[in-house]
Amino acid sequence: MADDPKIIDGKAFAANLRSKIATALSDLKKAKGLVPGLAVVLVGEDPASQVYVRNKAKQTVEVGMLSFEHRLPEDASEEEVLNLVEQLNKDERVHGILVQLPLPDQIDANKVIGTIDPAKDVDGFHIINAGLLATGQDALVPCTPVSCVMLAKDRLGDLSGVNAVVVGRSNIVGKPVAQLLLKENCTVTIAHSRTKDLPGLCRTADLLIAAVGRPEMIKGDWIKPGACVIDVGINRIETDEGKTRLVGDVAFKEAYEKVGAITPVPGGVGPMTIACLLFNTVRAACASNNIDVPEILKS
Repeated sequence: MADDPKIIDGKAFAANLRSKIATALSDLKKAKGLVPGLAVVLVGEDPASQVYVRNKAKQTVEVGMLSFEHRLPEDASEEEVLNLVEQLNKDERVHGILVQLPLPDQIDANKVIGTIDPAKDVDGFHIINAGLLATGQDALVPCTPVSCVMLAKDRLGDLSGVNAVVVGRSNIVGKPVAQLLLKENCTVTIAHSRTKDLPGLCRTADLLIAAVGRPEMIKGDWIKPGACVIDVGINRIETDEGKTRLVGDVAFKEAYEKVGAITPVPGGVGPMTIACLLFNTVRAACASNNIDVPEILKS
C-alpha cells in the first residue's frame, strides 16, 4: 500500500518530520544550548491514554527533547491538577505542556486548559491560541489540523484557490482546520450532520477533510473524481467474525475508486499527531527564547 500513488502515507511523512525535528534540535543545542522540554500530565488509568502517553514520551526522547511525565491517580482533585499545571508553567525546562484528555468527571477540562500558559499550550486548545488562529495571527494550533494541512500540501502543493469542504465542526479539528485552510487561501465550507444535501456539497470538494466521528459515513459516490481526501476519523467497529477493526469516517474501498489521493485508516493522519506535537514544542521553545525556528522546519 505504501507504494500506491493514491495512498497518502502518514507514517512515512511523520518519520520524515521527526527526522527533520531531530536535526533541528541538534543544531539548536549546538548553536544556542537550547533543549526543548515537553511535559505530559496523565490523570487516571485510561488504557488508550496510557499507550498514547508512552508513545509520546518515547518519541520525545528519540528526537532529542526532554520528556517530563506526571501521572496522577483517577481520584486526583481538580486543585491538584491545577497546581501541577501552575508548577509546569513556571518550570523553565518545560516549553510545552499537554494534559491528556479525557479527564475524570471531577475535573473541569476547560478550567485546566485555561490554566496552561498559552505560550506552552502545544495542544493549541487554549482560548487565546484559538482566538489568534481565528484572527489569522501566529498561534500554537491543534496537532491534528496541522497534520491535515501538511499532508494536503505535500500531495497538492499550493492550496491557493482549492475548494475545500470540512465535514465536522469540532473545536479540536473541524474549526481549526478550516481556519488553517483559509490561511492557505482555500475556499472553505464547513459542513456537518445538519447540512442540507451533504453528499452534493462533498462532491464539490477538490479537498475533502472528514472529521465527523461516524464510521464510513462518507460514501464513494459523495466524492468528486480526482479529489484529495484526508480522513481524520478513527472508529473501532465489529467485524462479522466478532473481532474489531479500525475504520475512518470515509468508506475507504468505495472512495478509493474515485479519489486522486486518500489517507488510509490506520496509517494516515494518526501517525502525524505526535510528530506535530513535537513540532509545536520546538516552535514554543524557540518563541520563548526569541530564536527563529530552524530553516529545516519551515519547508
